[in-house]
Amino acid sequence: MIPRLTGLFAALVLSATGPAHATQIDIEQVTSPGGIEAWLVEDHTNPFVAIEIWFSGGASLDAEGKRGATYLMTGLLEEGAGDMDATAFAQAAEGMAASFSFDVFRDDLTVSALMLTENRDAAADLLRAALVEPRFDEDAIERVRGQVLSIIEGNSRDPDDIAAATFNALAFGDHPYGTSLEGTEDSVSALTRADIVAAHRAVLTRDRVVVGAAGDITAEELGPLIDHLLGDLPETGAEMPAPSEWQAEGGVTVVDFPSPQSVAIFGHEGIARDDPDFFPAFVLNQILGGGGFQSRLMREVRVDRGLTYGIASFLSLADYGPRIAGQFSSSNDLVAEAIEVTRAQWADLAENGVTAEELEAAQRYLTGAYPLRFDGNGRIAGILASMQADDMPLDYIATRNDRVNAVTRDDIRRVAARVLRPEDLHFVVVGRPEGLETTQ
Repeated sequence: MIPRLTGLFAALVLSATGPAHATQIDIEQVTSPGGIEAWLVEDHTNPFVAIEIWFSGGASLDAEGKRGATYLMTGLLEEGAGDMDATAFAQAAEGMAASFSFDVFRDDLTVSALMLTENRDAAADLLRAALVEPRFDEDAIERVRGQVLSIIEGNSRDPDDIAAATFNALAFGDHPYGTSLEGTEDSVSALTRADIVAAHRAVLTRDRVVVGAAGDITAEELGPLIDHLLGDLPETGAEMPAPSEWQAEGGVTVVDFPSPQSVAIFGHEGIARDDPDFFPAFVLNQILGGGGFQSRLMREVRVDRGLTYGIASFLSLADYGPRIAGQFSSSNDLVAEAIEVTRAQWADLAENGVTAEELEAAQRYLTGAYPLRFDGNGRIAGILASMQADDMPLDYIATRNDRVNAVTRDDIRRVAARVLRPEDLHFVVVGRPEGLETTQ
């Protein structure tokens, strides 16, 4: 059967600043015979195809009391499938020069595949086995469990991970975002094979999948390939998580850690990706702390005062609990002052907005750097999957830079007053900062 094509095609032109040439990307929206949708960019320059398969929900779908099950399950997907054990599976992939990677995050489980055209059918058979028929052999479970426990143990001694874990626990409480997706030593040690099978059944389902593909494949070929890969997965999976409620109040939490410097993570509730004010907030963050040495925080905290080697802010667009946050490291005697300056810049932007020069520099960088993301079929396939996962329109790539350039100083002033709340900033500091104590 030939897949039904929706007829939605987009010639997406990306223009870089200066002498860089424009890049045109044509996206085809494809519906497979089995009803699975995918976005495709054909490119027959090289004889391979990149495929990205994203399942929404990710590690947030862990069953109650089974934290880390999805993470452990994901690590086992290429540890044997069908009639092949882990060694045979790895040898088969290597023999056909196919590359598969499986990753899990808070909101998504992602599958990345690279296949040579001449071996595409055989590589697809192998990938299908990993997705639909994983073995979850007991010896593989124990081997990967040991690797996960080693990661957990290492994280418990890393100040960056301690800061992140503490911040998430304060911000999200009992929501899945409040705990590490790797799980704890106790939860991972207690997981059984049945728990891993249940996690697979909960996450890898057809009702929550998006597909991006780029490379040497046509729409007529892609549809049946998708059905072959995914058609035998369950139709529905576990219920999606509820939105989180932000729980951290403004203040400071100090976690004692024997080190000559401290790590600080800070932030408060943020803005969702589908919020009408997202683009002004996006440009605002570039000016606040996302723009390297051009950003306010870097200039004020590092360049002018020498309080840190680097500081940055970012918009965390988690599906069920967005936040605006940042991080820096500093010697213990300078952390308190760095926090004061960060709060002051947060407040200044909230009250006064940005200068014309700051806005122009941010827009120039954001629009000029954007085309550089499309530098290979693997990157393009990932972008196509992420766009679908975020419910972006098909013409997003074509209109994105125009939306960035349409942001005005008045937009930023209005959105900064709404989004930046210096009184709600919470700082988690891991180290032995001088003159700083937990305030709540």
